[in-house]
Amino acid sequence: MVTLTIDKKTVTVPEGTTILEAARQTRIDIPTLCYLKDINEIGACRICMVEVDGQDRLVPSCDNVVREGMVVRTNSPRVREARRVNLRLLLSQHDIRCPKCTRSGNCKLQELCNDYNLLGNHYVKTLSHTPDDFTNPVVRVENRCIKCMRCIQVCDKIQAMGIWDLMGTGSHTTVGVSGARKLGDSDCTFCGQCVTHCPVGGLQERDDTGKVYDALADPNKITVVQVAPAVRAAWAESYHLDPSFATAGRMVTALKELGFDYVFDTNFAADLTIMEEGSEFIERFTHRDRYTWPMFTSCCPGWVRFLKGQFPRYTNNLSTAKSPQQMFGAVAKSYFAEKIGADPHDVFVVSVMPCTAKKAECALPTMRDVCGDPDVDVALTTREMVRMFRGDQINPAALEETPFDSPLGSGTGAAVIFGATGGVMDAALRSAYYLVTGSNPDPDAFRNVRGMDGWKEATFTVPGAGDVRVAVVSGLGNTRRLMNALEEGRASYDFVEVMACPGGCAGGGGQPIHDGQELAAKRGDVLWGLDRKETLRFSHENPDVIDLYQDYLGAPLGKLSHHLLHTDHNGWKMPGQE
Repeated sequence: MVTLTIDKKTVTVPEGTTILEAARQTRIDIPTLCYLKDINEIGACRICMVEVDGQDRLVPSCDNVVREGMVVRTNSPRVREARRVNLRLLLSQHDIRCPKCTRSGNCKLQELCNDYNLLGNHYVKTLSHTPDDFTNPVVRVENRCIKCMRCIQVCDKIQAMGIWDLMGTGSHTTVGVSGARKLGDSDCTFCGQCVTHCPVGGLQERDDTGKVYDALADPNKITVVQVAPAVRAAWAESYHLDPSFATAGRMVTALKELGFDYVFDTNFAADLTIMEEGSEFIERFTHRDRYTWPMFTSCCPGWVRFLKGQFPRYTNNLSTAKSPQQMFGAVAKSYFAEKIGADPHDVFVVSVMPCTAKKAECALPTMRDVCGDPDVDVALTTREMVRMFRGDQINPAALEETPFDSPLGSGTGAAVIFGATGGVMDAALRSAYYLVTGSNPDPDAFRNVRGMDGWKEATFTVPGAGDVRVAVVSGLGNTRRLMNALEEGRASYDFVEVMACPGGCAGGGGQPIHDGQELAAKRGDVLWGLDRKETLRFSHENPDVIDLYQDYLGAPLGKLSHHLLHTDHNGWKMPGQE
């Protein structure tokens, strides 16, 4: 242990602790911009500078460790002036039209400039003339980037993709796509983790709210919106509402106030996905010699892009089932349109997702099987939905609860856990067990696939089928390790769930941003809690799904089900693939 003094307070911490972490342990706040614990501790922004007795120069607290007897001052006149100078230098290359930025009001740079009273203009502006590219789900705005390198480190160390890199030298240093490519020409998965870890608005999702407003204003459009399970665990964080109060029912009311004709629950489509994917797994598992192994889940578009870009020879191992988002769109423009007597071309389907990659998924040429139009017309992130609420002056705290519309608005506990890592596997095994044995297992029998570990393994026995070896992985860095283990023969599974974002959709790239905080575990706990409270906890018991098969689809894996609810993953290519 090492004892030192920070701002006249005696602190004792383990040897090797940084000055920044030592200060935080004694509740002394040292401001940072680039710092991410264990990911980006490089002192790039120079905002965390402190004064240490005996040293002529100020030192960055994030990458200097404590010493016995050290005396540190975190807010001396020299320190405050250094931070002001460094902030001014950042502002000299930063577009300060804050009202036009999606991060205004939730921007670390904006907060620090206010804290240090940096009003007016500082130094001569040297902004770039690089045009912004809004053709991709993830957009980089050059003149907002502060070169903190968070995006580079997150993409390298957490997602193992290496999409972002430093370009240029000296004052011309900037961040760009590695290999001097355009983002749309790279193998980016559009997971959005770089967006949620950017401290400013240098990275953002493409804003598609204008398309939705146009549809809401069109009297000839029947507007239908679906909301993903992970959204309900995070949508009201910007309003500082307790999750127990920020119910899905209040979210439905808010969406109705925006003007949507029908508000449905993606949980319905998640249960539908389990029926198709679970049946597909049983079909493969009982005819092992016809297929390659393992079978992979296919509901995460970031993961599908990763597999096709990095390990393309495993493409046929993916379940052919569409994601819940796409299944919902297909059913809404066929079964539901028929029920209400509408032309499918007049049904405008919007999805609210915790994900930026969903924007790319709904634009795939293989996702327009009903009437030639896209199954899902627009995918919004959780953040975009909240911006729409704010733009219409909707205050969720003052709203009553409204149930989802019928018949695509029901869901089970198995569906709601889709938003947490391990949830898809847990739900699939519950129904797979039933499809083989004809009886339900204990809904908590598969708890070994739950939790925040990045790579989990388990073996479960399904009477009549045998032992099923499963794995659950979240985060693309962990996914790459698992795929390498499969390639090298160090691992062998029957069924694998993959989520591109750490912690699953709860930690998705479209979720509300809280700088320096990782909330996937907390949001996931909300979803597991909702599952425990549900009366129905098995997808095959969803009454509306049962009616859908009886009245329209026939049976899982049937001819119409295959046409509407399954896809050909070989029907589109990643950039650069022939």
